Amino acid sequence: MRTHDLAFLKRFSMVIAFLVLVALGLILFAHHLNNKVVYPADPVVEQNMKDRIAPVGAVYAGATGAAAQAAAAAAATAALTANVPFEGRTDGAEIFNNGPCTGCHTAGVGGAPKLDAAGIGARAAQQGVEELIKKAIEGFTGSAGVMPAKGGNPALTDDQMKAVVEYMVAQSKK
Repeated sequence: MRTHDLAFLKRFSMVIAFLVLVALGLILFAHHLNNKVVYPADPVVEQNMKDRIAPVGAVYAGATGAAAQAAAAAAATAALTANVPFEGRTDGAEIFNNGPCTGCHTAGVGGAPKLDAAGIGARAAQQGVEELIKKAIEGFTGSAGVMPAKGGNPALTDDQMKAVVEYMVAQSKK
């Protein structure tokens, strides 16, 4: 029986060796095929790489650089003024009548002073126009209600708010 076991072990070892050689051959063949295939570049990955290695700023040197810097500053200024309501005009009547102001100050909603001597006129006499301008720009919480900063329109400029308050005070004197 011992010879029978040795014969089995020899054949079993030969089968295992054959299977190892087949597995090794398949691995090498798969590696060879993988090197031959050309994969298309992923545009998202390439864009991410370009974004990572892009320069952070720009260099302005010489006359050409000064012109480019002036153009960049002009573009930045134009972008800032593009978001200003009423195209930056400081007509207090236009802003009051077409902006958020008229909604509260015409009817006295939430304790907002009306455009009369008892309303905005009395507050101007009591606190002064400069204090009213400051409260209109920064916002104010009183006992009767809340005045949001810039009337709830943060895009309005300080000069526009000053024009609106001056218009309102002038209307209270009529």
